[in-house]
Amino acid sequence: MPDGFNLDDAIRKVPDFPKPGILFYDITSVLANPDAFRYCIDQMVKLYKNERLDAVAAIESRGFVFAAPLCDRLGLPLILVRKKGKLPGRTIGKKYALEYGEAEIEMHGEDIPKGGRVLIVDDLIATGGTVRATADLLREGGAEPIGVFAVIGLPFLDYATPLAGLPARTLIEYYGE
Repeated sequence: MPDGFNLDDAIRKVPDFPKPGILFYDITSVLANPDAFRYCIDQMVKLYKNERLDAVAAIESRGFVFAAPLCDRLGLPLILVRKKGKLPGRTIGKKYALEYGEAEIEMHGEDIPKGGRVLIVDDLIATGGTVRATADLLREGGAEPIGVFAVIGLPFLDYATPLAGLPARTLIEYYGE
């Protein structure tokens, strides 16, 4: 597939979801399009094949879908980052603020490579809160988050501020309506 693939054409835009005035960028249409999905994975491999990585931390749940094939192609372990209460056994967790309230993520501490370099993967970066919490949790577990990858970035929501010092790469960015 050529690098010039038009990913924007593969992303469904849903107006007024989840509430009026919001334009939702739906990644499921990329997953339903084998050419678009392959393009995303191929681009991720190109971006990170020469990067020294020890693991990839994937944020629930669509981050899993993009991180797993990357890990397979690069021969890296996959660390699952899940909502509180979704992982069995002993976990470490981190609370973080949402627009209206609070959330908590968890991961298995023993899966974090001590002193290792870890890439964080999600499908979309909006405000950066979940990614920041993931990076903080990786640091607490003894790893070094080296960057974040997402298929879609929404820089108009200022994710760069909470991610200061953590390079973010995306395949496509939207700047609001």
